[in-house]
Amino acid sequence: MVHTVLAETTASVSELKRDPMGTVAAGEGSPVAILNRNEPAFYCVPAKAYEALLNRLEDLELNAIADARQGQAEIEVSLDDL
Repeated sequence: MVHTVLAETTASVSELKRDPMGTVAAGEGSPVAILNRNEPAFYCVPAKAYEALLNRLEDLELNAIADARQGQAEIEVSLDDL
């Protein structure tokens, strides 16, 4: 059976149990695919990479909102009203 592994570095669950921080460090800042019986079980993502991922996702969501609103009529507001 073929499985797609979306990380350059892999480790087994046993390796993760034996040395959790060493396993994370092996990825050198990138996610590490954790394998269970040679199948990807989950990805161990360092905090900085996770934060970058969430920031990118938020940017994509905000861009989608801006694109959806692009054709809408503008609302007139005067500075005195603010």
